[in-house]
Amino acid sequence: MAQKRRKFSPEFRDEAVKMVVVESRPIAEVAREVQVNEGTLGTWGSRYRQEYAGRSLS
Repeated sequence: MAQKRRKFSPEFRDEAVKMVVVESRPIAEVAREVQVNEGTLGTWGSRYRQEYAGRSLS
């Protein structure tokens, strides 16, 4: 049986990534806290860094 995919808002993604980037917390720790896969959070982080390269993250 196929699993239903969860959808996350852009705001949720940005906040999760900021917890890693701004607060310098490990991806694994934040992923457990917000209940997403580590790889998913890593992908969000990569996209976030590309989009906001050179800008203030706060």
